Amino acid sequence: MRAASDFLSARAMGVDASGIRKVFDLAAKLKDPINFSIGQPDFDVPEEAKAAAIEAIKAGNNGYTQTQGIADLRGRVRKQLSAEFGRDVGEVLITSAVSGGLLLAIMSTINPGDEALVLDPYFVMYKHLLTLTGGKTVAVDTYPDFAFHADRVEKAITPRTKLLILNSPTNPTGAVMSDADVLAAVEVARTHDLLIVSDEIYEPFLYEGGFLSPGKLYENTVVLRGFSKSHAMTGWRVGYAAGPEAVISQMTKLQQYTFVCSPSPFQVAAVRAMDLPTAAAREVYRKKRDLVYGLLSKKFEVNKPGGAFYIFPKAPKGMTASEFCAKAIENNVLIIPGNVFSEKDTHFRISYATSDEKIKKGCEILCALAG
Repeated sequence: MRAASDFLSARAMGVDASGIRKVFDLAAKLKDPINFSIGQPDFDVPEEAKAAAIEAIKAGNNGYTQTQGIADLRGRVRKQLSAEFGRDVGEVLITSAVSGGLLLAIMSTINPGDEALVLDPYFVMYKHLLTLTGGKTVAVDTYPDFAFHADRVEKAITPRTKLLILNSPTNPTGAVMSDADVLAAVEVARTHDLLIVSDEIYEPFLYEGGFLSPGKLYENTVVLRGFSKSHAMTGWRVGYAAGPEAVISQMTKLQQYTFVCSPSPFQVAAVRAMDLPTAAAREVYRKKRDLVYGLLSKKFEVNKPGGAFYIFPKAPKGMTASEFCAKAIENNVLIIPGNVFSEKDTHFRISYATSDEKIKKGCEILCALAG
């Protein structure tokens, strides 16, 4: 008789358990830890959006929607993006959050052996989704400034390169691509005939200047955005994708056989959420960014984030990030080692989506551990 493990696929075994989830498991065993590991807002869904969801449930919006999403939400998203980009973006797809959109985009474009460029450090999901689809991740080093370096990207391109995956503002560094960086990325993609997949989930959390999406400049861009961060709807799973018709069409088809559709009542609530301002939440996180940077920069080598709610300090001299994170966890502070997001183990990620009191206390402990 075969052991249960004999039934497991090479595809599944090729993906490691998320290092973030491992820290979550540790958190469950600690008493009131200072948790800098969770990548979600610490505020709740706006009351107006909650009310819209409740009303939608009571009104019977509990079944399947069209695979591509409800017309009201698709229409609002299309109108908003078209106004931003200065052109009609065409039909959009409502996805099961940006994570679902990433899976569908990669499944729709990557053949076994195809290569995708990601900027290192990168969001943990990119590498593993490419593994699941038989693609190859090519990590392009962005240390120490976490900016887009066109020359490094150019050197990494081969005849098998198909995708350039961008994320701005970035998880885990909080870096924001400058307009010049976006222009350079688009030029590289256009020159080498690449499809850009632009993960813009943190676009509402920009602390200085505006935001230039590559989708505004380059039609061969799949833009992925959602409501998880801006409206704290992480558990509601509502996002959207816009891009070339041929790609969006295939993503829609694959959603039919995977996610089926984004949750019906929460799509209705997302229409209401699009009318709700996010500036107050952005200002709160800008102040938290200033607080955490001011405290950590006294002891750590660290870049000031321009967006999202992450900061990515360098571990103290003589220690790997994993070693420092283990030491921090022993002192009841949960942080994520950089090798979860990178080919290097030199930095660690902090999510400052928590109270100012915990930021101060946690940073005090980390600075003390740094010596």
